[in-house]
Amino acid sequence: MSTFNPMDCNAYINNGNLEQYCFELFNAQLGNEIRALRLLHPEISSELKEIEQTIKKFALSQAIQPRPQLRNRILSAVFAEDSISLDNLPPTSKFSNYESWLKAVAHLIPAEPFDDFFAQVLLQNEQIAQTLVITKLNVPEEVHEEVAESFFILKGSCACTVGEEVFTLHAGDYLDIPLHTSHDIKILSPYVVAILQHQF
Repeated sequence: MSTFNPMDCNAYINNGNLEQYCFELFNAQLGNEIRALRLLHPEISSELKEIEQTIKKFALSQAIQPRPQLRNRILSAVFAEDSISLDNLPPTSKFSNYESWLKAVAHLIPAEPFDDFFAQVLLQNEQIAQTLVITKLNVPEEVHEEVAESFFILKGSCACTVGEEVFTLHAGDYLDIPLHTSHDIKILSPYVVAILQHQF
């Protein structure tokens, strides 16, 4: 490591010490030296900020935005319920694991062909209601004033218009519907299997 000459900040900067500091996070000696120098010498602090910004911009330019389905599957794996029992169902959320839910309700899903609409209440108490829904039918526009509604898609695809926004939902996707907001659902696949959740 270079010895700093207070008369020559440019030489210290040009020697690559600041870049080394940014990439060698576990070099305690260099870290302590530069943290002290940046407090005493504005030119070192300024150069260090510029290097950090350049590294950040490069990282962002190389970043790849994952598809929403991949994000949801990763989050589902991280926050997955170990097992779901119909006797003790957790609330659905954006972190719910749709494969665990699908496994838990598989025996309730009728074999094809089934009616245009099938519903089976899974949970009902003073705080929450959960219903397994299998539908081929669109849901017309509606508004909820007191009951918070959400959809957790287990199979199929649908488009949900909420206010002015349209959300396309696939297996593993979860959507909260805000109160006092008009919404409707259009089925995009032959049918949709979902957990309809109401919270009181």
